[in-house]
Amino acid sequence: MLLIGEKIVIVDDAFEQNLPIGEYGYIIAYDRNPDNAFDYVIRVPKVNRNFFVPNDDVELEERLLQEEVERTTQEALIDYALATYNEELFHHVMNGEPEPVEEGEMISPEALSQAEFIKQVNLRAWI
Repeated sequence: MLLIGEKIVIVDDAFEQNLPIGEYGYIIAYDRNPDNAFDYVIRVPKVNRNFFVPNDDVELEERLLQEEVERTTQEALIDYALATYNEELFHHVMNGEPEPVEEGEMISPEALSQAEFIKQVNLRAWI
């Protein structure tokens, strides 16, 4: 549930109310009527109107910006992998494959004795 006063973006028009899709607005009230399909009353300053909207028609501006950042980052990584002929990075970004783990790191902490554990810690600390 979104809070009153939060900045939102209209992303859909499920009830075909001629909502200005892509415009910013602010939540000004909740529609508490259980017989109504609408969840919020929003104010869109650009058109100087209030609209009743369901929850699916609006999205937080912060969340949309975060999704755009993730998409842009993934595209940049793909471009970098293609430019540098880095096949491992390309497969990792495209398929979400886990990065290969070196054999030395695959040893579980339960399998190590106390002396071996201290030896590995000292070895890494020395490096």
